[in-house]
Amino acid sequence: MAKLFGTDGIRGVAGQPPLDSKTIYATGHALGEFLRQEKATGKVLLGEDTRESSPWVTSYLAAGLRTAGAEVVSAGVIPTPALAQLVCARPEAFGAAAMVSASHNPYRDNGIKLIAATGMKFPDETEARLEERIRQFQSEAAPSQPHSPRVDISLANDYIELLRQATPANLYADFSGLHLVVDSAHGAAARVAPKLFRSLGLGVTPIHTSPNGRNINDACGALHPESLQKKVAEVRAHLGVALDGDADRAIFVSASGRIVNGDGVLFACARWMKAKGWLKGGCVVGTVMANLGLERALEKEGLPLVRTPVGDRYVLEEMLRRGANLGGEQSGHVIFLDDAPTGDGLLTALKILTLLREQETTLDETVAGLKVFPQVLRNLRVREKRPLEELPAVEQALREAQDALTLKKRGRVLVRYSGTEPLLRLMVEAETEAEVERWLDHLARAVQTTLGP
Repeated sequence: MAKLFGTDGIRGVAGQPPLDSKTIYATGHALGEFLRQEKATGKVLLGEDTRESSPWVTSYLAAGLRTAGAEVVSAGVIPTPALAQLVCARPEAFGAAAMVSASHNPYRDNGIKLIAATGMKFPDETEARLEERIRQFQSEAAPSQPHSPRVDISLANDYIELLRQATPANLYADFSGLHLVVDSAHGAAARVAPKLFRSLGLGVTPIHTSPNGRNINDACGALHPESLQKKVAEVRAHLGVALDGDADRAIFVSASGRIVNGDGVLFACARWMKAKGWLKGGCVVGTVMANLGLERALEKEGLPLVRTPVGDRYVLEEMLRRGANLGGEQSGHVIFLDDAPTGDGLLTALKILTLLREQETTLDETVAGLKVFPQVLRNLRVREKRPLEELPAVEQALREAQDALTLKKRGRVLVRYSGTEPLLRLMVEAETEAEVERWLDHLARAVQTTLGP
């Protein structure tokens, strides 16, 4: 039986298992029962992104929670990290939270992310316990027309204020004169992002802020920063930031048009935080996807890059283990642990803006010491996720690529299955684009012969 919880909660096509009405209702019931057994106090806070299916999913989730006796309040459309911050800031009010979102995925997908009272995702053992109860509750009949929970519109303003508090008060006025383009991906931050930055005195040009239920992440946002590049050049902005559908990621565009991803953010902020005496743990935590150029650039600063498997939960776990306060993913999901227990695209943007204004510099200058190795990620659809060690052709191709690149320290190779989709992800990194394409093609042929649809 397929596992319900992936690396980022429960995710699938809305209306189909595991996001059918019975499973959603059972998820709410299981979470409510768990909180009651744990004697958790406070309401369950719900949030959602702008997909056309999100209100439907939220209504069934809320119905299941109410069945278990939980009190529910909704923040409505709001970024995922807002729920984490609100739960942490008001432990007397909220015992847990749940976000209805499929993050950067297309609009047909949706998902449920469960957030503990700590503001972090529930640990694996808790998810296993919840999954067992969800399976048991799936036999229950879900209500035909559940009522949507009451929306407290003040919660979005509370989140904005929490973000403002994370920015040094004496810098508020100093942001005036800076011009920022904000791409909200027609997603959860479409309203709060422009409002936050304008409240800090920035000139703001918002784009992709008109969600219609189906345009979330569509040729915009953190996965598609091309339109942001054009707008930054058009309005001659100092900086551009692209968020994803639930605004836990941020990708930047400099005034010159350079795209700066999470690796660039980690490099710039690590140097800044180290110089200020703020960096903890003596390291920066990244994932296996972090560019080799980041590792080498940090080494020159006397900072090791500690790698984890892909997934913000693994980054956070390693940060907590090492006492580190800066970590993240190349995708733009960056954790500033002194301020929030999860990645937050808006918080990341505030950190970059503060750095630039404090040092009177540009984003291009802050990342000038980062030489990015050509790196290409290719996603191959597979008919099944068989262990790689059971696939001799794939194993041989992988050994050949590793011998040529990894052992000679000229690049890296990474092969892994997606945690949420039927995909095998191939990543090759090398000193030249020709080498990257050569080994990608070699690996892809082996995979397609063995696992191709």
